[in-house]
Amino acid sequence: MNISLTPELENRIKSKVETGLYNNASEVVREALRFVELHEDWVNEIKLSALRQKLNVGLQQLDNGEGKTISSTQELDTFFQKIKQI
Repeated sequence: MNISLTPELENRIKSKVETGLYNNASEVVREALRFVELHEDWVNEIKLSALRQKLNVGLQQLDNGEGKTISSTQELDTFFQKIKQI
């Protein structure tokens, strides 16, 4: 299997190997994958927490009368396009 990495990621992996903690790049990548798997639930909880915070901001805005009425599918499409750009 071949994996393409950005130059920055290659340098970071080389740097880890140069510390002597890893014998080669494969060990660094394996360790990173183990880290991701072990911490996946934690990362998902952080993402969910951030989403909840944004939802609460939106709900406060609605409570303050800062909502926007959308009356056509074209307006809705435009609205979602703006959200995607954020």
